[in-house]
Amino acid sequence: MGSGLISLLATATAAAGVFLVVLSRAQPRTVDAVRSRLTQYAPAPRNLREMELDRPFSERVMKPLAASLASAVGRFTPARSYDEIRKKLVLAGNPNGMVPSDFLGMQGLSILVMGLFGLGLFVLLRQASSKAILVVGFLLVLGFLYPRMWLGRKVKTRQRLLKEQLPDSLDLLTIMVEAGLGFDAALARLVEKAQNELSQEFAQVLSEIRLGTSRREALRQLGGRTNVEDVSTFVTSLVQADQLGVSISRVLRVQSAQMRIKRRQRAEEAAHKAPIKMLFPLAFLIFPAMFIIILGPAVPGILHGLG
Repeated sequence: MGSGLISLLATATAAAGVFLVVLSRAQPRTVDAVRSRLTQYAPAPRNLREMELDRPFSERVMKPLAASLASAVGRFTPARSYDEIRKKLVLAGNPNGMVPSDFLGMQGLSILVMGLFGLGLFVLLRQASSKAILVVGFLLVLGFLYPRMWLGRKVKTRQRLLKEQLPDSLDLLTIMVEAGLGFDAALARLVEKAQNELSQEFAQVLSEIRLGTSRREALRQLGGRTNVEDVSTFVTSLVQADQLGVSISRVLRVQSAQMRIKRRQRAEEAAHKAPIKMLFPLAFLIFPAMFIIILGPAVPGILHGLG
């Protein structure tokens, strides 16, 4: 009787458990229904962890690491070097909104990556010698110099683009001013029509004028930001015309003609340099291959005749 009673109680307990599970499943899910309706009109709220994980890896890891490295490198960076970096960033157009601290962080990150790469390479190769130390030192120097080389290349590229875009922009400015627009209005129309490096500089000139800076000072700052000879000549001509009361349309027409002449002269100069630049690839790459193709079949006969 005792064992039968125990088995009966176990069976009743199991049945009650199954009944409760079925009952809980059968009950309407009011909370889930309400939540599903809410998600149709507004996204579900996210916690701080989900919002942090949604950010890119560069913002979550690389930027804080670069900031810490920037503070470490900035302690050993002289003020003169810091000002030089700021000037080069301005000449490069502040790529990606970069400031000197960001550049120093990138430089520190480059040094760290190159140093770890060199150490990992020689740990894998299991070599430890003076050559290994020299290679690691070379990689560290390369990590220090590469960001500066990248920034210098950015500066040269932007200055070349500004020099190439100036003649066409001057033509448009001349046409609009001669059509009756004021100089500031013509600059605004040029900024709307063109989307390039020079139009960005003109947009900054307009914003400085609207903030209260005089036109002469805003144009002088344009020449200092670009450090391009043609732009500086254009700015000097406009400042002198504004001081002497000369017609701006006449100055723009003269400057436009001069810039077109300079562009043609640069094209002719590049064309004259082309044969000299082609000499080395011809002498070291193309001529040896041609000699092999032309004289190659005759070499066995010459060797047979000599033998």
